[in-house]
Amino acid sequence: MASNLEVNKNGTIGTVTKSKKTLKQSTKDHISGYLYISPFFIIFGVFGLFPIIFTAYISFHKWNILGTKEFVGFNNYQLLFTDPLFWKALGNTFSIWFISTLPQLFLALIFAFILNSALLKGKEFFRLAVFLPNITSVVAVAIIFGAIFGEHYGILNYLLSFIGVDPINWKASYLGTHIAISAMVMWRWTGYNTIIYLSALQSIPKDLYEAATIDGANKMQQFFYITIPMIRPMVIFTVILSTIGGMQIFAEPLMFSGNGGGALDQGLTMTLYLYEEAFVRNSFGYSSAIAWVLFLIIVLFSLVNLFVTNRIKSAE
Repeated sequence: MASNLEVNKNGTIGTVTKSKKTLKQSTKDHISGYLYISPFFIIFGVFGLFPIIFTAYISFHKWNILGTKEFVGFNNYQLLFTDPLFWKALGNTFSIWFISTLPQLFLALIFAFILNSALLKGKEFFRLAVFLPNITSVVAVAIIFGAIFGEHYGILNYLLSFIGVDPINWKASYLGTHIAISAMVMWRWTGYNTIIYLSALQSIPKDLYEAATIDGANKMQQFFYITIPMIRPMVIFTVILSTIGGMQIFAEPLMFSGNGGGALDQGLTMTLYLYEEAFVRNSFGYSSAIAWVLFLIIVLFSLVNLFVTNRIKSAE
């Protein structure tokens, strides 16, 4: 104990040595903690933050990646908003997102209720089966659905022929292409959202339903006043996640419609248009402007979702 006592300049005795040791150990603990979490920030900085900043920088230039960059200011953005292909790609993206997202989340909620039912046998098998499409290769999915929606030998046209419907050229029409691409998206992601809803349903205490039954609430009332409020955070999460994914859809239209989105650009989405400008036309400045506009659209949609959610909560 005596070794830790020192005489201060003002003549008092204090545990200076002990305080220094404590401070040094505290500094080491802080440095150690930051070192443990530093890999995430390093990887995010290199592969996340830097590309975002560099893309914003490139969007103000004319650049074909090989030559020198020419500063053009907001010309890329002005050209973008007067480009008919951009508006067509934006309309296609919203159309595919709308057709695929609403049925997808509705079906996921129904499947989650079925998988959560006490009457269902072999739940583990069905839970695995419903999630398998999500881990299937996008290329394999596109090939299968290309066969389903084929004009001459497609399974869907073959089935429609039994009710007298003439063969439909799904790849040559706007609605047909959007339905086919939306079907691929729904097939891949419905199971993913089902598992999320299932975990939310299983987290609801059974005591709430028992108390509601004792109070005379029927199944419909329990659904609207217990189930929906309890799983609302997960519903919001899936809506936002589906919105982000829907705005970034790329592989499905590329595999189904090919480069350029088809003869009528009916499968051209925002990310596919971005890809065409960057890696086909080598217009990296213009494609960077597309990327930033897409980013702002996603942010705006997310804010709208949060605003609507907060209004619903306040109304309750």
